[in-house]
Amino acid sequence: MISLEQKTPDSITADISKRVRARRKEKKLTQDEMSKRAGMSLASYKRFEQKGEIAFSSIIKVAIALDCENDFDSLFSKKQFSSLQELIDEQN
Repeated sequence: MISLEQKTPDSITADISKRVRARRKEKKLTQDEMSKRAGMSLASYKRFEQKGEIAFSSIIKVAIALDCENDFDSLFSKKQFSSLQELIDEQN
């Protein structure tokens, strides 16, 4: 089903930080342990979990620390079609 909800940068970062927090807890890691694994300060890691604020290079470090770096492979990978005909042609 197509979602008609328009996502904002804030809602996307909030969602990502919630998923990271859940994954960290699944692995039974404290915020301090997670920040050390990711090579970032505890304050920066806490800010990410609380506010979603993080540098792109740091979110990659977090993904690596959680063994999720392959999740970036699908980022921007969907082909965009400029017309319905282009989509039909692609499927044939």
